Amino acid sequence: MSQVIIVGNVSEDPFAIDVAHSFDQVADLSDIISLKNFANGEFCPRFISDETDTDSIGDKLHGATVVIVSVDNPTYGRQTLAQRNFLLARAAKDNGAVRVVLVEPDLFYSAQDRGPRVEHGETVLPREVKDLKKFDGQPFSSLLYAQLLKTAGVDAVITVHNHSHSVQDLFRRVFGGDFANLGPAELYAHYLRNSDIVAHGDDGSNLVLCAPDRGAVEFVDTMHTALGFKDAGICRMTKERAGERQVEIQVATDSPVPLSGLAGKDVVIFDDMVRTGSTIVNACHALRNGRPRRVLFCVSHFYSSEEGRQNLAASAIDEILTLNTLPSILNRDMQGRLRRKLVVLKIEKWIARHLRASIGAPLGRLANDFYAADMSSKNPRCVTPPRA
Repeated sequence: MSQVIIVGNVSEDPFAIDVAHSFDQVADLSDIISLKNFANGEFCPRFISDETDTDSIGDKLHGATVVIVSVDNPTYGRQTLAQRNFLLARAAKDNGAVRVVLVEPDLFYSAQDRGPRVEHGETVLPREVKDLKKFDGQPFSSLLYAQLLKTAGVDAVITVHNHSHSVQDLFRRVFGGDFANLGPAELYAHYLRNSDIVAHGDDGSNLVLCAPDRGAVEFVDTMHTALGFKDAGICRMTKERAGERQVEIQVATDSPVPLSGLAGKDVVIFDDMVRTGSTIVNACHALRNGRPRRVLFCVSHFYSSEEGRQNLAASAIDEILTLNTLPSILNRDMQGRLRRKLVVLKIEKWIARHLRASIGAPLGRLANDFYAADMSSKNPRCVTPPRA
């Protein structure tokens, strides 16, 4: 088994540090690599070596697998972080690493998943002129990002619940079997089963899983399987976009559980990402017409913005369950009023567990202890230990 070295895109990044710690890496990230700029401002990472060692110059990482953990950082924009990824990967390869793995839970440039030509992006349905025109004059940025990562020396990419079929397709074409889009169903299922966030009843008799649109149906079906509740229901919704922020949404006429079947139930609506929150709030208001006991919103990538916080504070949503793929969501100031109804599942252990499994290493304690739940003391469900 080759040596595995975990580094962060940014010095002392808490997410990267927690992944390395969960992986049982003893050395501090700052003792492995120096992330500095030249006097002219150009970024120049340097894997730290013994100054007296003249026998392994350019070969310090001989045979090693280097894992670059790259997440959003409030100090750096995504363009800067992407450029740092390229140079980190090249530094690893130029110093003997046999394999470079990029861990980027919220994969950069995934929103730019198509270009202005028909061949620029694989979509579920044939692309119409209106869709092509939306990207007229733009680059096919997600493909470029994948190609640049490969050119820089990245051999494998690990991300979480990527929403775009186009991005998934092109990353698989560029990286082959070395692209992993990790589905968080087991995280959500474990928390839903073992916490008091829902009263699921025997075999899920009081639980309904909801897909707010056609794109979420597959994941909701996966969640149903992961939960293992034979009596849990599934509700499917349809939406029609009348404008940039005008969406009409309702329970589908062919939904397995109709609107009338939601009365008294706990409903969990799933989506991969949220920015403004307007669509999901409309969906939750529509679900409220069925008189459920509680409505929960479960989302993997939470882009915290003032507009989003205001929208999601709506009374139609009782609680929000998310991941820290965008680590800023752990900041109570970024949560704002939402801290009263927000639960964040921290995924660093889960990422470390996947890394260990990918190299054939024993999972150890990570087999059963693979995430941590973070919530504010303002959340009514938060139980704080008594003072000594």
